[in-house]
Amino acid sequence: MKFPVKPEHADDWVELTRDFTEATRAEEGNLFFDWSRSVEDPTEYVLVEGFRDDAAEAHVTSPHFKQAQADLPQYLRETPYIRNQLMEGDHWDRLGEFEVG
Repeated sequence: MKFPVKPEHADDWVELTRDFTEATRAEEGNLFFDWSRSVEDPTEYVLVEGFRDDAAEAHVTSPHFKQAQADLPQYLRETPYIRNQLMEGDHWDRLGEFEVG
């Protein structure tokens, strides 16, 4: 997902989302929930998240998700963008084209 944050809140985004991030990472079935800041647009954050099986449904119905829905939009310039993809496995694969070692 891409989160276009208002410029005046961009430097605080990690702290503004800390409770939501920590609660999500503690969910049963969460594989990863990682924020990155764009190097091209410092007001844009990218969230890469992964869940086992049907754990994503429990995530979007959780109290901390509902709280984030209420709290976080005030810090955004516009509605976030999402790409949703079902993938097999629960791990990251190695990028063979950049093999190290």
